[in-house]
Parts: sequence; structure tokens; C-alpha cells
Amino acid sequence: MSDDVPLGFLIGSLFLLLTLSAFFSGTETALVALNRYRLRHKARSGHRGACLAEQLLKRPDRLITLILFGNNLVNFTAAVIAGAIALKIFGPSAWVSAAATVVFTLVVLIFAEVMPKTLAAIQPERLAFPASYIYYPLQKLAFPLIWAISLVSNALLKLVGVSPDQANPQNLTIEELRVIVNEAGALLPRKRHRMLQGILELEDMTVDDVMVPHNEIIGIDLDDDWPDIIAQIRDSVYTRLPIYQDSIDNVLGILDLRRLVGTDNLSNLDAVKLRQIMANPYFVPEGTPLHRQLVQFQHNRRHSALVVDEYGDIQGLVTLEDILEEIVGEFASDGSPSHADVKPDEDSNGFLVDAGANIRSLNRMMNWHLPTDGAKTLNGLILEQLETIPEQGTGLMLGDYPVEILQTSENIVNLVRIGSPDPTSPPKAA
Repeated sequence: MSDDVPLGFLIGSLFLLLTLSAFFSGTETALVALNRYRLRHKARSGHRGACLAEQLLKRPDRLITLILFGNNLVNFTAAVIAGAIALKIFGPSAWVSAAATVVFTLVVLIFAEVMPKTLAAIQPERLAFPASYIYYPLQKLAFPLIWAISLVSNALLKLVGVSPDQANPQNLTIEELRVIVNEAGALLPRKRHRMLQGILELEDMTVDDVMVPHNEIIGIDLDDDWPDIIAQIRDSVYTRLPIYQDSIDNVLGILDLRRLVGTDNLSNLDAVKLRQIMANPYFVPEGTPLHRQLVQFQHNRRHSALVVDEYGDIQGLVTLEDILEEIVGEFASDGSPSHADVKPDEDSNGFLVDAGANIRSLNRMMNWHLPTDGAKTLNGLILEQLETIPEQGTGLMLGDYPVEILQTSENIVNLVRIGSPDPTSPPKAA
């Protein structure tokens, strides 16, 4: 470095180079730290800075090459100037060179690395979008040099089985999407948040989880007396009823009660007309995912289906309303109160619960966290855990919840008392 260069010019140049180094370091972190989904949304909304940043990040190898080339060039030049300043002030000396190296390293570390990178990590868009206006034309201008450096770098990467053309598309998995929805809970109305969670939960649920079990299906037996059938139709709280003969296993069709609106229609109804207006039964295999069944209902223009096992035996009845309730919550159109299976226990702080209730429905209605990875009903969960038919008064823990058996009959549990969860247990994730 020539002694004719003014000290003030050297110091000013060093300050400028450190500023450029901080710019390169900070913007590198900012661009890499950008939320890709937020970036994509802003770009689609016409944000110019976001559009440029998205274009730059399509080839991260070239962007990083540009930034690192500029940063290393600036740092090397700054180191030379820092040495020249030290020599100009203190003269040639071994300890001066060593001290200048240490001081310069600390200055670069603090002011050109840690501070800008920390700011960029906290507020990436604040730095990344303005920087894109600089990097985009600069990348075009320096393309031959960047291309040559990237070519060598990419060739070395291919030796270890990595190709820059196989960029991660940043696709969300279902679990990652669940995390995003859960974290957004404070920003959404509670009901909308619950609906989003319900939609995602459809991926893990099958028709077995929401169907009405075989022994609880309510239908019309054509072997009953005709006045009893008319009374059942008139008093039904359901809009669709299976029509069977002798046994629910012999289903003949599904009756849509909305086609029988008005007393006149019922007075003129007979078995022949009933068979004419009922729809053919629609069967689906057990284990069908709920999201797929929802599409099938839409495609086939059906609202209910009978769930059968591999032998063709009816296992239950699933309706469109059952699936939609997993998303939007309980409907009132079925004529039954939402908490019909649950009543407060006046003798304790717990609840009296019908053991035939669906576990997922209980969790949804009561904000409980009973295990859902096994049996579908509370009775099934109890029998699965005890591996025997319990006697009245038997107690057990289902997850964090103390359960007491109150009534049993015919090898099933009818009524239980569920207490408050164990306060020593860690809270469940939403």
C-alpha cells in the first residue's frame, strides 16, 4: 500500500468495505431465512421485491456464489487496508501486525457478521426484498463468472451425490401443516381453527371411526305392523332410515323421509310405494378413509352408506353428516342434544357417560383427550385395556382420566363415570 494514500481515505474505505461485508452477510441470511410460503403469497400478490427474491432463490447455488464471491472479495480487501492503516499509524512491527489481525477479526465478527445476521434472522423480509433489487441485476451482470464458479462447485457436489437441479420444493407434509394450523390458533376464531383441524384429521380417520355401530342402527323393519311403521316414520328424528326385513343384515334400501313430507303422503303410503321410493343400499368397505368417502358421497350423490367387512357383513352406518361433523362440529338436525351421552355427575366433579359413545365425538364435545388409536367406542376402549368383561365398581385409567364402571349387561359396559384428568400429567398438544 502506497504511503501517499491519505489515512482518512484508508479509514473511509475500510468503513465502506465493512458496510458492504455486513450487507453481504446479512442479506445472505435474510434470503435463506425467508418463509417460502409467505414469499410465494407476496409474489403472487404482485410484490416486486418478493418476485425478484423468488427468482433468485430458484437457483440458490448461483445466488450463494454471487454473495460469497462479493463478501470474500470485500473482506480480503478490507484486511489489506486494515493492515495498511496499522502500519501507517504504528509503523512496521510484528506485534502491530498480530494486534491488527486480532482487532480486525473482532470488528468483522461483530459488525459484519453477528449483528447483520441476527437482524436478518429476526426480520428477513426487511433486508431480503430491498437486496433483491441489487442482486438480481448484479447476477445478470456477473453471470459468466458466477456460472464458471458454480460449474466447478456443482461438479464437486455431484461427486457426493448432490445435484443443484434437485432443489427441495419445500412441500408441506400433513404433520407440518398441522403444526402451522395449531400455531395459528391465536389468530383465528376458535370455530374456524377447529374446522381446519377437523379437515386435517380426516386424513387419519376411517369410516369405522364415525359410523353408527351395527347394534345401534335405527331402521324400518317391513315385518312390523304397518301402523307401527307409519308411526316410526312420522316420529323419526332422522332424515334417512334403512329399510330391512327381519334383520338389519338384510337391508333392502334407504328411505329419504323428505320425500314423505305431509300427512297425506303417509296416509296413502303402503309397502309397495315404500319399496318404489326407497333408494338402493350403498355399501362401502370398512377401513375406507374419511376424506375418500367424502369424495365418494359427492361423486355418487349419496348421503349415507352401509359399512361392510371383508365377508360382506354389515358393521355400521355412516352418513355425510357424520363426516361433516368431524369438520364443523355437531349438527342439531338429528333431533338429539349434542351431549346426550354425557351428563354431569351430581355426586362428584365427573360425568356419567354412555359407554357406547364414540370416543372421537366425546373428545370433540368435551375437549377430552381419550386415546383414539384403538377402539372406536368407550366400551371397546375399556374392554381393550382390561382384556376382560369388568364388574360393576371396577376402576381404571384411560389415558389421564379415571374411569369407574357403573353398569354392565350382556358382556358390554353400559355406563361409566369419568373423572377429571390427573393434574400431575403433562398437558396434551392441541
